[in-house]
Amino acid sequence: MRHKQSEYMHWAKTQSRARYNLATSGVGPFPMRDLPFDPGTLEINGDNSYGHRRLMSAIAAKYEVDPDCVVESGGTSMANHLAMAAILEPGDEVLIEHPAYGLIVDAALYLGADVKRFSRPEESGFGVDPAEIRRVLTPRTRLIVLTNLHNPSSAWTPDAVLREVGDLARSVGALVLVDEVYLDAVYEDTPKTSLHLGPEFVVTSSLTKVYGVSGLRCGWILAQPELAWRMRRLNDLFAATRAHPAELLSVAVFQHLDLLRERARRAVEADRATLAEFFPAPRWGTITFQHVGRGAEFAERLRNEYETSVVPGHFFGMPDYVRIGMGVNNAMFAEGVRRVSECGTKEGKWHSANSPSR
Repeated sequence: MRHKQSEYMHWAKTQSRARYNLATSGVGPFPMRDLPFDPGTLEINGDNSYGHRRLMSAIAAKYEVDPDCVVESGGTSMANHLAMAAILEPGDEVLIEHPAYGLIVDAALYLGADVKRFSRPEESGFGVDPAEIRRVLTPRTRLIVLTNLHNPSSAWTPDAVLREVGDLARSVGALVLVDEVYLDAVYEDTPKTSLHLGPEFVVTSSLTKVYGVSGLRCGWILAQPELAWRMRRLNDLFAATRAHPAELLSVAVFQHLDLLRERARRAVEADRATLAEFFPAPRWGTITFQHVGRGAEFAERLRNEYETSVVPGHFFGMPDYVRIGMGVNNAMFAEGVRRVSECGTKEGKWHSANSPSR
């Protein structure tokens, strides 16, 4: 029987909230009143047969690609699902990083893929090691999947490493799927999308994590035009079209991305400075992965006794870790991370797994 549920999403929807909520995965919400947009221009219905033209053009302009390479989706999770569904057949071999965002693994299992894992070693700050991919690569490999920035550690993978991964994929006729939803949280010298590295790359992303407008569910896939068209046709089975008012609002967001990004950046950097008072902080991203030992027990105790929530690491395949989110509210975060520290001192020595220097 295929895997048909996500334990992480069930936990996130039913058990993640607390007075001091550090179990977030993206920045705080951007208020619609602060978006330079006239709500009177919203329309309920409009032409979006295979994507709203203005939105697809805005995404294409951001990434300097042809609009024919852009596929709309409902957030990054749906983008990942749609991309894998278009690429994989039941029984196809897919290599997925470890640790990994749980929904990526869940989606691959749901699609009937033969999932194999390659390690992102803790001792290297969870960096991608092409040798680890080479170790598990076979002629049956159809797809290699990784996140950049890495979810859950915020480790950044440079182009040189991605090119090596692309070379490995090409050697067996496979593709590389890179989830870049956190990449824009590299605020200085933001890397370009890996789609430009070669035709074997497929990219997913959205406005949900870095820009504070997750409610729009504005996600996308970047792929070569022929594959992108297959994804659009396949999406006829899943969603057909997206909500038109959300598309119009997403266009407005793309017109003011810098405004939203800078607001979020201030919040993230304030939280990162606060985190650094207690633990080593990642250089980029809105999340950090911390070693605590017995992560699920620690998270439960933290929530019950300290009114603070974090994400247990077993959802990423690392039961001795917890993930902490930044960028929502600094006063809340400061008190929450203080409580994490207080609880952690009773659980043993702290250790942080952060991305290596760029």
